[in-house]
Amino acid sequence: MKSSFPRSLQTTIIFLVVGGILALALGGYFSPVSNLFSASLVSVQTWVSTRYITIRNFFNAPSDILSLQQRNAQLEAEISGLQTQVIQLQQQLTDTQVLAALVDFSQANPESIYKAASVIGRDPSPFLHYIIINSGSNDGLRRGMPVVTNQGLIGRIDAVIADAARVQLITDPASAVNIRLQSADTDAVLVGSVTGDLSLEMISQDVKIQEGDIVLTSGLGGDYPPDLLVGQLFNLRKRDYELFQEASVQSTVDFSRLEIVLVIMNFKPIDITPLTPEEIP
Repeated sequence: MKSSFPRSLQTTIIFLVVGGILALALGGYFSPVSNLFSASLVSVQTWVSTRYITIRNFFNAPSDILSLQQRNAQLEAEISGLQTQVIQLQQQLTDTQVLAALVDFSQANPESIYKAASVIGRDPSPFLHYIIINSGSNDGLRRGMPVVTNQGLIGRIDAVIADAARVQLITDPASAVNIRLQSADTDAVLVGSVTGDLSLEMISQDVKIQEGDIVLTSGLGGDYPPDLLVGQLFNLRKRDYELFQEASVQSTVDFSRLEIVLVIMNFKPIDITPLTPEEIP
């Protein structure tokens, strides 16, 4: 009895303590302690997780950088290829537009027979104004044939070989084109210059001209067919003490961007030099 009593008492006390703890827990008296313990546990887990991720990224960084570099190089190569395709498509579109404009021009002027040629070179001299085209005597080209675009007169063929020809531009200092003013119905001479500027000479003082007047070839001299568009007048110069007035001409052609030109095949230039009276010294 003496030995069992204390054991029963111990068991009873344990049950009472456990029951009390359960009662306190169910009553919410342990919530602050539980929340504090949970918050501490979360903080510890967060700290451990952060350090683990940092260490893992440190060891994985070299392989990630290499992968990113390879991917970046691949993307740059793809971008370069796409840019090349865009440039090629833009060039094809430009060529198509130029050819369409030239076709429209040739259809609007059916009296002439045209041969299309691409510009493959330019004279490197700053004092001469020539271009080289990829058609020559094998294509029927001859010296003196006029060269135009849909925008207007360019010049005429100056020299020919089998598969290429040299075109003297109207901006060349040695070029002289007989022209007429559409509104004034008068003749003059268009000359080039070292700078590429165009000007008119031999305009009579009594002729009334104004800026914006259209300049066309006259056909005089036998070098060019008549009524080819050349440009417009600007910067008129008239002095009472001179026999003739002068003017600058703005060409309708952008000579710096020539790519495809038309050669007038059925025009035969006429050399009238032997019929021109010689000057008396």
